[in-house]
Amino acid sequence: MSLCYSQLTLPDRRRLFHLRERKVPVSEIAHQLGRHRSTIYRELKRNTFQDHDFPEYSGYYSGIANDMSKERRRRLRKLRRHPHLRDLVIDRLKARWSPEQIAGRLLADGVSPVRICPETIYRFIYCKEDYPLGLYQHLPEHRARRRPRHARRRHGQRFSPELNILRRPDVVADRKQFGHWECDPIQFRKKFGKANVTSSSNGHDC
Repeated sequence: MSLCYSQLTLPDRRRLFHLRERKVPVSEIAHQLGRHRSTIYRELKRNTFQDHDFPEYSGYYSGIANDMSKERRRRLRKLRRHPHLRDLVIDRLKARWSPEQIAGRLLADGVSPVRICPETIYRFIYCKEDYPLGLYQHLPEHRARRRPRHARRRHGQRFSPELNILRRPDVVADRKQFGHWECDPIQFRKKFGKANVTSSSNGHDC
């Protein structure tokens, strides 16, 4: 069984339907699908079709279950339930903010009572309903298709331990020599073909 959880797919639900038709126990179904039995119980509870007018037609059907799951996930998307937050995210994406910057700034400023993570924004950008907005064009890499999860590798250590800021000499803290001041160069959006660059430090200009 995989340690990384993933949603049941339509082929999984088709196998589940056929196994249920054969009266296979839930524990055996979970074993054949490579899932925990609680996943199967939850799937049957949430996505079983109920016909109150014709109870004999009620039951678990793979196609209907898949549609019910998609509709529920579409309704529960945060950026669909909160239009103001959705517009704010779109504006900042068009201003060349990354999803990580947007999520972090919203959390730090407390602008929205709803908390979102970068993954929520990425899914919003690449979801089927909002993909025509072309928001992927404002991302740093401008990818029209999102890379598979296994291809998103984290970068290793970028700096050697010898360059760790904790190992700098004590004399640097006095800032008596030129070059010991800390700078934070920020490059904003380009205007008229040139970049406006602002440098700031602890009361000093670099």
